[in-house]
Amino acid sequence: MYEEHFRLREKPFALTPDPDFLFLSESHRRALDHLLFGLETGEGFIVVTGDIGVGKTTVCRALLRRMPEAFTTALVVNSLLTEKELLRTILDDFGAPVPDGTRKDLLDGLNRFLLAEAEGGRRPVLIIDEGQNLAPPLLEQVRLLSNLETEKHKLLQIVLFGQKELREKLRLPELRQFDQRITVRADILPLDRRETSMYVQHRLGVAGGEGGAFLSPSAERLLYRRSRGVPRRVNQLCDRALLSACLRDGARVEREDVARAWESLSDDRDAGRRSLRRLLRASWFAALLLSLRLGKGGGL
Repeated sequence: MYEEHFRLREKPFALTPDPDFLFLSESHRRALDHLLFGLETGEGFIVVTGDIGVGKTTVCRALLRRMPEAFTTALVVNSLLTEKELLRTILDDFGAPVPDGTRKDLLDGLNRFLLAEAEGGRRPVLIIDEGQNLAPPLLEQVRLLSNLETEKHKLLQIVLFGQKELREKLRLPELRQFDQRITVRADILPLDRRETSMYVQHRLGVAGGEGGAFLSPSAERLLYRRSRGVPRRVNQLCDRALLSACLRDGARVEREDVARAWESLSDDRDAGRRSLRRLLRASWFAALLLSLRLGKGGGL
């Protein structure tokens, strides 16, 4: 709606992880450099962590774009799987045959595929997003995949992206062997105030903004204070603030627009909490009625 008002080709603050809009802050650039270095040097395990909304998935997509042709990749985005489902997903995303049968049959099929890739001069990489959702037994399964090797080198490199809970999970005693095999680690941090301003201008530029100040200085200050430099929250606030400025026919986003955007997001959260409370009250009331009926000897 506001794209025409601000002469933009597309929405600049969509929440989808579009690598075209990737802004490389210092920590984003460092993480991407660590990833590319680790893959080029053949490191077995690489782990990238960061809080919710800092841009891990966008860095993941950027990595896929920048990997040399010698690499073949399998990307697992649904980490809530059983061990057999994980193996099937990996084989399927690699484009390899998926055999029926036991977990061993699937491992044998993966090993045959990896050996064929190695003979063809290709380097398979398994990338798992949302790695914090992997239960310890599944993380152990991932570790065992790193045992697939020849006398010369590993057949499979593994990259895990996850929230800070992944770091905590890897400290568990039963995952000590996994943690010891991680050779490259990177942490993606929220943007600082200067980077937040650069991030906003970068996304507006990619979307077709032709220079000029889209946000007033006071709007930028409030934006940083409310978002704390988390890109996802910056996107949410900027999207609504631009709409607010458009609706009042403003030439740029002012502090009041960011304030309205924050209030609308707070209202959304409050509405969700109210809905949950109503659901819990209804469930409690239904349970109470059921217990009263059963106490009186009533049947169902």
